Formats: sequence, C-alpha cells, structure tokens
Amino acid sequence: MEIRASDEDRERTVAALEQHAGAGRLTLDEFAERARTAHSARTLDELAAVVQDLPADAQPAGAVAAVAEEPSRDLLVLFAIAAVVLILLGFFIALRS
Repeated sequence: MEIRASDEDRERTVAALEQHAGAGRLTLDEFAERARTAHSARTLDELAAVVQDLPADAQPAGAVAAVAEEPSRDLLVLFAIAAVVLILLGFFIALRS
C-alpha cells in the first residue's frame, strides 16, 4: 500500500536537496530536476526515490539558519535594552539639571 505524500513531505525533501546541492553533491541542473520531481510526487515512495542515492545526514535548510539567527536576535534585544536605559538615564539627568 502506497502512502500519499503531504505538502510538508515534499517541502522537506526539497530542503534536503538544497542542502545536498549546497554541499556539492548535486549540480544545479540535477537539483532543479529532482526538485520538480519532488514537487510532483504523489507518494512517499516517489519522494524517497528522489534522494535514495544521497546520504541521509543532510539537515533541512531552516534548521541551520534557525540556530545561526538566535545569537543575533539575543544580541539585538540586549542592544535595544541598553539603548532604552541610556535614553532614560539621559532624560533623568536632564530633569535634575
């Protein structure tokens, strides 16, 4: 019995293909062809065939990007808090003068 693929399954497969292309395992033409095949796949078996000759250790593109963005976001929040504190400090100093 074949199991139908969801849109999420297709997108996850294309994301894995992007990682493999970025790692140099696929040319851009191979990536484009496989991505078209993945987007038109109806079953999980068809999706598995698209990546069967590639290592399974590729992470989805969003996983690496999410980890890389967190320190930047935390640093941005820290700078925003520091800016607010400096503005308030300047305001209170101006009131006392």
